[in-house]
Amino acid sequence: MPEPFVDACGLAELVRSGAASPLELVDEAVARVEKLNPELNAVIRTRFDEARREAAGALPAGPFRGVPLLLKDLLCSLAGEELHEGMQALKDARYVARHDQELARRLRAAGFVVIGRTNTPELGILPTTEPAAYGPARNPWDTTRSTGGSSGGSAAAVASGMVSVAHANDGGGSIRIPASACGLVGLKPSRARVSLGPDWGDIMGGLVCELAVTRTVRDSAAVLDAVHGPAPGDPYAVPPPRRPYADEVGADPGRLRIGLQTAAFGGSVQTHPECVAAAVGAARTLEALGHHVEAAHVEALDSPGFIDAFLVVWAAGMAHDIDHYWPALLGRALGPEDVEPLSWALADLGRAANAADYLKAQRALQVTARDVAQWYEGGFDLLLTPTLAEPPPVLGEFDSPPENPGHGLLRAAALVPFTPVFNATGQPAVSLPLHHSAAGLPIGVQLVAPYGREDVLIQVAAQLEEAAPWHERRPPVSA
Repeated sequence: MPEPFVDACGLAELVRSGAASPLELVDEAVARVEKLNPELNAVIRTRFDEARREAAGALPAGPFRGVPLLLKDLLCSLAGEELHEGMQALKDARYVARHDQELARRLRAAGFVVIGRTNTPELGILPTTEPAAYGPARNPWDTTRSTGGSSGGSAAAVASGMVSVAHANDGGGSIRIPASACGLVGLKPSRARVSLGPDWGDIMGGLVCELAVTRTVRDSAAVLDAVHGPAPGDPYAVPPPRRPYADEVGADPGRLRIGLQTAAFGGSVQTHPECVAAAVGAARTLEALGHHVEAAHVEALDSPGFIDAFLVVWAAGMAHDIDHYWPALLGRALGPEDVEPLSWALADLGRAANAADYLKAQRALQVTARDVAQWYEGGFDLLLTPTLAEPPPVLGEFDSPPENPGHGLLRAAALVPFTPVFNATGQPAVSLPLHHSAAGLPIGVQLVAPYGREDVLIQVAAQLEEAAPWHERRPPVSA
């Protein structure tokens, strides 16, 4: 059988060649989950029996036929199966989804076999995975540390070797943040690259997008190939790629002009020296690869109204979910006792905003997107930053007690100044595991491309992967 750290493309090739069967791959993944999860709490619900039946049956002849997959317990619903989104109320009700999300359908059509669901903070709010409903996911590099969030369970599962790839989504950094904290590749696609249908046209004005966390660039590219493209009824679509994303791995991007910014956007926090060192080290590697890297300051990212506008849109989304979406599906109203204090406080903030406030905030985010696009039009191909402003924090730092419900949000602002703006601009961005701190903790760097240019991100990420490979690194808690 393959060793635990073969990537998804490698596992799929084993199935195609007859060296392994889908059922063997699923059995191996199940064994690793059973061994590692008691320490990491990455997987909060399993479907092992169903996965074994599917693996032994007639799987679709897709590019990932037989490869085990974990789904984050947020969005990506499967018909007839429970979905909790980190909420105790949904867990208590044992809420069952009524249909497949389009992404789930495409992942299954690609041949993936879903073996379970991963831990996530309530409604995906925080950049750490410590929901009251399920308890904290633990980082396999240091189990006292956060996995990041909101795709922290997925990241811990992939980093530890339970599976080679896991579903993730990103509304303010939730693919890139845990990728940085757990030493993975985290690609956030362009807005509308992956459909959110049939339940959503977009979420919170286009802030949210879907994909995965992986260990290799080629896996991220191949998963994107399998799931991208509009679905009937989507409100808008990004221009299609010129060729498969997998073909961009190893392709020559030419000599690019790359801006380096290590100061936190808005100047609100200080970037930790280890995170600065990670970005500077990546810049040196890029220069050695023939690119031109220069210090940059993207003034559009310092917009004083950005945070306020982002918060209005985000809080309105929380109010919608808590007051309308989930009550309609559960058949009862939700009260403050049904959600965590921070979730209710955010919903209160959303309730206080009127329709004009929401439209004003949306326009402010759109202005920021245009201003950032102009920076690229000025001659830059990519922006390079740290992914996070500090190494993975200690668990418990984001707790928001009833007497101080906003604490977690303030703590989050200090950790993630570099990621949310690109949800507002809609640009593709990737976190790459290019650095480790003196304490042995993963430190990611972020590359951001113009809208629709995942091809350039994948080309350069693959160059960095070859020049500074991370594949041999194994966390202390691993298969």
